[in-house]
This record gives sequence, structure tokens and C-alpha cells, in this order.
Amino acid sequence: MMDRYLSVLKTYWGYDSFRPLQAEIVRSIAEGNDTLALMPTGGGKSLTFQVPTMAQEGMCLVITPLIALMKDQVQNLQARGIKATAIYSGMQQREIEQWLDNCVYGDYKFLYLSPERLCTDLFLRRWPYMNVCLIAVDESHCISQWGYDFRPSYLKIAEIRKQKPDVPVLALTATATPEVAKDIQEKLLFRCPCVFQKSFYRSNLSYVVRHTEDKQGLMLDILKKVPGSSVVYVRNRKRTREVAEILCGNGIRADFFHAGLGNWEKDERQARWKTGETRVIVATNAFGMGIDKPDVRSVIHLDLPDSIEAYFQEAGRAGRDEKQAYAVLLCNKGDEVKLKKRITDNFPSKDYVREVYDHVCMYYQIALGSGCEQVFPFDLQAFCAQYKLSLFQAYSALQLLQLAGVIEVTDEQDSSSRIVFSITRDELYNIRLSEQEERVVQVLLRSYTGLFFDLVMIDEDAIAHRASCSHRQLCETLISLSRRHIIRYVPRRVTPYIIFTTQRLRSDLLVLNASVYDERKKRYEEKIQAMLGYAFETDECRSRYLLSYFGEKDSPACGHCDVCMAKKKKEPTLDMHKKATAQVESLLRQESADLHTLVATTGLPEQEALTLIRHLQDDGKIRLNAAMRYEWIG
Repeated sequence: MMDRYLSVLKTYWGYDSFRPLQAEIVRSIAEGNDTLALMPTGGGKSLTFQVPTMAQEGMCLVITPLIALMKDQVQNLQARGIKATAIYSGMQQREIEQWLDNCVYGDYKFLYLSPERLCTDLFLRRWPYMNVCLIAVDESHCISQWGYDFRPSYLKIAEIRKQKPDVPVLALTATATPEVAKDIQEKLLFRCPCVFQKSFYRSNLSYVVRHTEDKQGLMLDILKKVPGSSVVYVRNRKRTREVAEILCGNGIRADFFHAGLGNWEKDERQARWKTGETRVIVATNAFGMGIDKPDVRSVIHLDLPDSIEAYFQEAGRAGRDEKQAYAVLLCNKGDEVKLKKRITDNFPSKDYVREVYDHVCMYYQIALGSGCEQVFPFDLQAFCAQYKLSLFQAYSALQLLQLAGVIEVTDEQDSSSRIVFSITRDELYNIRLSEQEERVVQVLLRSYTGLFFDLVMIDEDAIAHRASCSHRQLCETLISLSRRHIIRYVPRRVTPYIIFTTQRLRSDLLVLNASVYDERKKRYEEKIQAMLGYAFETDECRSRYLLSYFGEKDSPACGHCDVCMAKKKKEPTLDMHKKATAQVESLLRQESADLHTLVATTGLPEQEALTLIRHLQDDGKIRLNAAMRYEWIG
């Protein structure tokens, strides 16, 4: 059996053998076991489901929230001659249907899908007919409500498993405590516990914490001393731009990244950073998931994450090529206050949560006893502005209401761009167009029907490709045509939705039980405290502290974090003090000596020598006699 898998590994990927732990995971899947693999980022997780799939009949369903990872892996598989596809936000319904049908009838080997897509009619109608040999769940910690990035959409995986109970599942994650690992297996309906774990220890990665009031100055200093590619993480979108501008102003090629950017902007900025055109990317935690860039030399945090899991995941993007790299956390006492405030932001009072529920119902004019299964586009900022609510606390209240089972808040979903011609076909032929406009119009007319009668959804990426222009040039052209009243152009809109999953209740009857609120708040407080412990309270090796959090209790000190380096600097000083004390004792046992002679005898710098002599006096080892000379009394 393993010979066949090794042959696949060699044929498609060119490797003669698996990395440590890969072979054990592959063997477990081959035996039909539900399997949880805890492997550090960059540890070769994808091969653990790609190789078994290629060695068997049938297709692998890969569930992941990471669009960038979907695109990268599909491109890599297709480059190896393997049939693979991905379905993600922004695709047209016709295109989605085509790819799903290909997965039923077209002998495809891999279908990458976001968890939100699992409950769509388009997928559910075809799922029973798909010949699936394996379900791979990436970022599987998202299914655990005790994990740092819980996503309710992951809970839908169990429902599709029930329809194909004999298909094994492989759950993958780079960060999970023992408690979360247990929860993953329960939520994914593992038939038997089965966990493979590779140590999270990174011998090439130096963890450093620096306490400073001048974070930007120290950041610049680090980037000047540590050459190469870097990621700088900040807490909010506004700061990404501000910090990127500071870096550019100091001669460092930088750009910013956050979830509010359009898909094409994200792709362009990621591409420039991956090729080295941009040296530093300043980002929120939206950046990096699924981005495989091995030569990142430093990851710098200007703000504290709210959990060890989040920090470990983000810091771990440095040094995947196994060469020396640095994960630096810059903090001060103000960060401690801000981090503790997040407890209130994430867990507003129960009365506040009920108040938000009433506001949501009024916002959409839902009467008591009605509203079940109704769906509405949701603009959080507009909602908060209308009711004068804190953005962060209102968002947290909505998440708690979702856990309570009364509403569902979807992730941001793309609404495709649409156009319709504002003039007749005959009028179009009589209008003078630029060369670029002419090319775009011709592509539109060849690609879509009904453009002169009603708004038609368009795929901007496909049009840009066919018109041989960039996405930015296409948008500028469409806007130009719209201003000239040749077309009506409705750009793509990204918006979340609210779904009322029950009829409206009286808010005083809304139950926020212990598992929804109290237990989750307690665990969040524990995560905050663990992060504060790492930043402010520990004198333990940074690597050992992190590994202990993930259950590796007996890991050795790394020897190269800031704590270990500080201890190394102290050790020679202690040895020197012991030697100096011995020299003082040897001299004074023979004869008394004046202060000048005693300082010279120690061999230490003057101030250190004087401190040592004072300590020896305080400890009763030496004393001054009547002649003002020191003598040993040990």
C-alpha cells in the first residue's frame, strides 16, 4: 500500500520519501481512519490528503476558508496535470454549476470549497452523486467553540458527513490545545480518536519581546538590522496604511493589506510581496492565511493579539525555509489595558446583547412571532450609526446571538458586478470609442447575451483576461463608459447577510446559557491572561512558554529567544563574580588590603568591583579594621 503512495509522491511531486509524520498520517487515511493532524505551518500538510487521493478512486473534498490557498493549490495541482477546481465568493452561478457538475461527471480529483458553500442548494443537490474518497478539513480549529477562530459554518461539515458516513475525514490544523483537539474530533464525528502531532518547536525561529514606548522607531531599527521580507501586524485597518506610509517614508518598500480591500487588490499586493517587489506588508490578521512564502525573515507585531494561538499562527509565518528568522512582539503597559478592554468588547453584558437583538428586529421591521428564515443584506456600520452602538460590541453581540440560535450572520459575500447598455445596439455602432473601450465592449458582446435589455452579472477577471488588460484598467474603462451613459455599471459589492433562524422573540425571553456566554467569556479571559503572561510576566524561555501552552510540557529551552539570551549574558557575569570573590578571599587570608588594592584584585570594572565589595561586607565576609584596611572574616 505504501509503495503505491510513494510511487504517487514521486510521479507527481518528485519526492522519494515523505517528511516525518507525513507517512504515518497517509497510512492512517489509507486504512480508512478519521485522522487529526497537528502540524506546524509549512510542514507539508497538503500532501497528506493529496497523495492518498491520487492513489485511490474518487475525489477529495477540501474544505478551507482560505481563498488564496484554494487558488494556489488548484494552480499547483493543475500544473501537475491533476484535475482540480475551487469554488469561492465572486464566481457566477453558471460557473459554479459548471464546476460542480464537472465534479460529478468529469472525473475530477479535488474540489476546494469554503465551509459557507456546504449549505447551498447548488452543492447539496450534487453532493450525494459525488464519488468522494476523502474529506479534508483545513484550519479545523475553526470548528471548536473553544478555539481562537470559531466559525459556526464549520459545524455544517458534520451534516454532510452523515450522508457519506464511510468516507474518512482528515482534519488539519497548525494550532490546537489538547482541549481543542478533542473538540475537533467530537464536532467532526470521528468514529475513533486518532491524532498525529508533530512538535511545534521551530529551531530556526527566535522569539523576542521588547518593551518600548517608541514602537515605530524600534520597528524601523529591526527592519534595518534584519534584511529580507517581513510582515508587520497591527490591530486595525487604518493603522495598516499609516504604518506602511511611515515605512515608505523611511526608504523601505512597503504596502498595506486588510479584509476591506477588493479581491483584485489583495491578489496584486500579495503578488508584489511574494515576488519581493514589496519588502514589507503591513496587515491585520486577515493577511497570511494560506500564503506560502518561505523566506520571511521577520514578523513584527505592533499590537498584542488576543490569544497565544493567534500569535503563534502569525509569528510562525517567519522562516519557513528553516533559515534564521525572528518573531518580535513590541509592547508597553498601554497594550495591557487595551487587551483587557477586549474582554468587554467581545462579551458585552447580557442586557446589551438583548438590546442589540431588539434593534436588529426593529431595523428590519420584524414583528413578534414572525421573521423566521427571512434573509437581509447587513451593513454593520450603518446599523451601529442608526442606533449609536459601539462597532466592536455590536459585532460581538451579533456573534453571541448567533450562538444562541436566533440569527445567523454570514461572512462577507460577493455580489457580482452587473452591466446593461443604456443605448441601443445601432446607437452603439455610431459612437466613437477608444481602442481600449472598443476592445472591452467587443468582449462583453461576445461573452454575454441580454446586455441591451437588463442588468447582467459579469465576471470582471475573465473579461480583463480576454481584453488583455489589468483588472484596474477594466474598472477604469467600465467607469468611463458609464460616465458617457453608454452603459450602466453596478460594481461588485461585498456584504454580509443576516438570517433570522427563529421567529422574533421577546428579548426578555432570549436565553444566553452558560455555554454561549459564561463559559466562553471565562475561556476568553484565560486566553487574554496567557497572552499577557507571554508579553509581561514570564522569565521562561519564549519557545518553551508557547509549546507548554499547546501541551508540550517538557520542551527544552531554545537558547536564542530574548529570555535565553539575557540569561546567557548573566552567566559569564556570575562566573566572573565567583572568581573575583575567590581572589579577594585568597588575598585577604594572607594580609589585609586597602580599597584600591582590593578593586584591582577583583579584575572587574570599578563599579562592579565596588558593588561586590559592598555585598561581601553586607554578608559578613569582610570588614574594615581600625587601620581602614579590609580583612577576611568569612
